[in-house]
Amino acid sequence: MLLNELVTATGEVASTSSRLAKIAVLATLLRGLQPDEVAPAIGFLTANPRQGRLGVGWRSLTGLDVVHADTPTLTVLDVDASLSRLAGADGAGSVLARRGELDALASAATADEWDFLARVMIGELRTGALEGVLLDAIAKGSEREAPVVRRAAMLSGDLGATARIALTGDADELSAVGLQVGRGVLPMLAATAGSTSEALETLGAAASVEYKLDGARIQVHRDGDDVRVFTRSLADITHRVPELVEAVRALPAERVILDGETLSLDEDGGPRPFQDTMSRFGSMGDDAAATVLRPWFFDILHLDGRDLIDEPLATRLELLDRAVGDARMPSVVTDDPVKAEEFSRQALAAGHEGVMVKALDAPYAAGRRGKSWLKVKPVLTYDLVVLAVEWGSGRRTGLLSNLHLGARDPEGMFGEPGGFVMVGKTFKGLTDATLRWQSEHFPTIETHRSAYAVHVRPETVVEIAIDGVQRSTRYPGGVALRFARVKGYRPDKRPDEADTIESLRALLRG
Repeated sequence: MLLNELVTATGEVASTSSRLAKIAVLATLLRGLQPDEVAPAIGFLTANPRQGRLGVGWRSLTGLDVVHADTPTLTVLDVDASLSRLAGADGAGSVLARRGELDALASAATADEWDFLARVMIGELRTGALEGVLLDAIAKGSEREAPVVRRAAMLSGDLGATARIALTGDADELSAVGLQVGRGVLPMLAATAGSTSEALETLGAAASVEYKLDGARIQVHRDGDDVRVFTRSLADITHRVPELVEAVRALPAERVILDGETLSLDEDGGPRPFQDTMSRFGSMGDDAAATVLRPWFFDILHLDGRDLIDEPLATRLELLDRAVGDARMPSVVTDDPVKAEEFSRQALAAGHEGVMVKALDAPYAAGRRGKSWLKVKPVLTYDLVVLAVEWGSGRRTGLLSNLHLGARDPEGMFGEPGGFVMVGKTFKGLTDATLRWQSEHFPTIETHRSAYAVHVRPETVVEIAIDGVQRSTRYPGGVALRFARVKGYRPDKRPDEADTIESLRALLRG
């Protein structure tokens, strides 16, 4: 299949808000794939290439000086092979090898194809082809039962492999996919609630209220002495976290799958910043090696030959207590809003993000974000200044969408005194009306344009909600916003009233 067919299909998907229409377009596309094209195509559609990390960033992709092809000739397998070469480039000469591979790929791609590929490679495709929609499209395209497809994807942890079985295998092969110790399972996800009282009211019964750590999600599998540790995205990081492996080997269970979080503690027993934990999941420098991680487990999916994902949480928690002991996430079972709020305050006082409130009768819905798990954590808001705006794609084509956000730098720590230092981007929280407004407004204060963005005078203040910040080498201020979303523009505020880079950096220090 030509890559251009994927580009066209994703454009159609992005241009409609109808879920049924998205599913129909994707189902037709999937039916046209050859067996060995299915997994790569799924990776492109989800902006999650099957090769994993490619070693390229936005600057590498936008700094190329090439002439794109006029006619589409690239196939799905051509691109897949190119990405494999990019991912495999290592050691001396790898920078030049990646640059050469990118030049060749960009030259072979049309302008539209390259825009698509660049967004795939940095994980910012934003077509609306979310995994839930793709699962339904796989079911429709393969004429399989949607619940069977969904469960196979959840338990295999591999959407591409599931799609290939569904589209090219038989019904029995798809139904045979089950929980397997040693193979990652898509994690259960949480919705949000404004308070613990609201969460209890939503669940309508006693619930488990647990600490929500500012750590990293982990899933741990043990089969005898063989232990594997997976991240939230199911990347295998076993070799990077030997202390977690040893902690799991010490547990009184021979075969177990555990869900939890890990983080590092400071000298006083408080949580260290999120980025310190994440440093262990990337390159192992001296600072990362000095960061010792500790696990806390809040769920159990399998124990000594017994699958537990269909059991209610109450049953799983009883078995979890026996299996992990002191490694159990702090929690309380209650239907009392006062007691739940007090427990939430304890979590915040200990330096954690907030709490999770979970229905005791709910099974483990792998890969799903439902109302059985609700996260409650305080929202931080900051007034920042817009430095540039990227043109949108899909439904937002022709509109200015993704905001480049800057914090005030009054002392000139990272540039000119009184200037602004970039701390992140966001396109979240923008209504259609806001998109139209900013598309009209920002060209009136434009200073210059680049290939993807309109750069503007730093005078428009916007209120941004974040979950926190993390250390960053991408931005000169050394911090990047976490889960930033727009609350609203603040025409009542001047840019010199915006929050400072120091106020954001202070969040790293707790």
